Amino acid sequence: MKLEEAVRERLTLTKKIGYLGPKGTFTKMAVDSTFNGEDKQAFDTIPACMDAVQAGDIDIAVVPLENAIEGTVQMTVDYLVHQVRLPVVAEVVVPIQQHLLVRKDFSGGLGEITEVHSHTQAIAQCHQFIHQQLPNAEVHFASSTAKAAEMVSTSDAPIAAIANRLAAEEYGLRIMSESVHDYSNNHTRFAVLTKNADDISIKHPVQTERTSLLITLPSDHAGALHQVLSAFAWRKMNLSKIESRPMKTGLGNYFFIIDVDQPYDEVLFPGVEAELQALGCKVTMLGTYPVYQVEM
Repeated sequence: MKLEEAVRERLTLTKKIGYLGPKGTFTKMAVDSTFNGEDKQAFDTIPACMDAVQAGDIDIAVVPLENAIEGTVQMTVDYLVHQVRLPVVAEVVVPIQQHLLVRKDFSGGLGEITEVHSHTQAIAQCHQFIHQQLPNAEVHFASSTAKAAEMVSTSDAPIAAIANRLAAEEYGLRIMSESVHDYSNNHTRFAVLTKNADDISIKHPVQTERTSLLITLPSDHAGALHQVLSAFAWRKMNLSKIESRPMKTGLGNYFFIIDVDQPYDEVLFPGVEAELQALGCKVTMLGTYPVYQVEM
């Protein structure tokens, strides 16, 4: 094979991976720890990243799905359900450490910080620290933790960002206080989305297998949710998550997202689907996928 052809083939095989940017976000940490050698592209928002996969501009999107402290990232779930139906082909669980970052030339104390900037999820994860340790700081929300760090690096004001160690290194900031999240067991689940599961090659060992289902009930009547859960219970299928979200069609209209801790099979899941459809429910599989645990 000629050199030019070999290079061209390599470029074709290189996957384009999108993530919530800019550089220094936890999503970027998840991508860097999970994929090797791919072309990585930052996006300003979660919807923009998912839209790029839908449009074919990139091959894979990695987006935050749920945090152990603050819960579901509603933007991801709602956009996945209502706007783009990209299959979840893998999940990456990453330990999260939030730090308070300031400019290297800032010599004041915590009480002198007038503003603290970060993503809404990060602010919520650090609520008690902010309340107790930053009494004079106004909270400002940024599109990402890294964007907050970038803004602090260019400001002369006595302000701080809540972000990770990678953001501190990326934007030349100093970690003033380490591990400022309110609970020590802080992890985030990241969903890997793509139209082609063959695009995925992840280097971490598989921790477990999971199947996510979207279920809508035909009407609001007594015992409806009990009937849905019973279809899983008598088959001894373990549910690790049950969450309701509004259908956005009117008050009182909800859909349910259910995570089952086992891969899709040709016996139990078709039985569940048939039973739920007989009750008038609509069942959509969002993905059946391996779950990887990242050790930092």
